[in-house]
Amino acid sequence: MAELKIGDYVKGKRFGSFEHDFQGEIEKVYENSVLIHILEFDQADRILVGELNNRAIVRKDDATLAKIKNS
Repeated sequence: MAELKIGDYVKGKRFGSFEHDFQGEIEKVYENSVLIHILEFDQADRILVGELNNRAIVRKDDATLAKIKNS
């Protein structure tokens, strides 16, 4: 698995109250998790995403790289 970096675009698995997976950009990398700025999500999760201020902390194992940041 590629090392996740700030700016990478990732897919996050649904968890907690999320009904669907979501996608977004990594804002911060922690030891075992990442903070994702949620940019794409299912409309069924619209209220939850709003309550979370469009951010979610996700385990690194549950974040799949969708696009690699240009260096």
